[in-house]
Amino acid sequence: MKSKIVKNPKKSKAVILKWSGCSDVGKVRKNNEDAFLGLRFDAREVHRLGKFGEAGAAKHAFTFAVCDGMGGAKAGEYASQIAVEKITTLLPRAFKTAAHGLDAGVADVLAELYEQIHRALVYLGGSYDECQGMQTTMSLCWFTPGWMYFGHIGDSRIYHLSAKKNEILQLTEDDTHVAWLFRNGKINEREVRTHPRRNVLQKALGGGNQFVDPQVGAVACERGDVFLLCTDGLTEGLYDHSLVDILRTSIRDGRINAAQLLVNESVKNDGRDNTTALVVQVG
Repeated sequence: MKSKIVKNPKKSKAVILKWSGCSDVGKVRKNNEDAFLGLRFDAREVHRLGKFGEAGAAKHAFTFAVCDGMGGAKAGEYASQIAVEKITTLLPRAFKTAAHGLDAGVADVLAELYEQIHRALVYLGGSYDECQGMQTTMSLCWFTPGWMYFGHIGDSRIYHLSAKKNEILQLTEDDTHVAWLFRNGKINEREVRTHPRRNVLQKALGGGNQFVDPQVGAVACERGDVFLLCTDGLTEGLYDHSLVDILRTSIRDGRINAAQLLVNESVKNDGRDNTTALVVQVG
């Protein structure tokens, strides 16, 4: 299991989270195989969140996730929807028993969550013809006071825009060979975007994948930090510097629809794939 733990001794406890989410089918596809989710929960209850809003984060945990489904017919659409529904039931249940911090086993909880979703997709794929070959990516952020824990598999992404730095850090690693070439300096960002195998996944949930080995980690949250969860459709149309520009502009202008601004710009520039973004600001 890969993990990335970024600690900051001066972390401050988040009081308010602001979020916005948007998904677009794009210019080419007939159906949207992306899905996104926002949840607020504690040991007693769970609430699905709307596409945008804000709420206090001192007494509740918040989870945001994006999924990009794949498969014939509507199997990809089913896969991403099943994944977000499983999060809704499994994660709050785990919260009741174990998840009160990293030392209490958050990494194990996230690994088990990914394993359970993988098993469900494999079972359905083998049981119903319309679900055969279904699989999905999944990138998830779990916010507790002072910390953001994350899990990831596939080529959806989680970015961190620090309040102190005018740069964006990709927390997750794309599970593709092309991404490995880029991380090791063998090709540049432009070559990644034109490589014929850039979307060929080495790992995902469901399908013919035998093992699940999600990337998990944690980042200390500070006021003003921004986190972006997105499917690969968004980054097909926007370079990292454009992500920073749009996020900074939306925050400066006090806009609540940062995700929609990102998606609209990406679809205008590219639009060949379904495009989804979730923006979470620590207020």
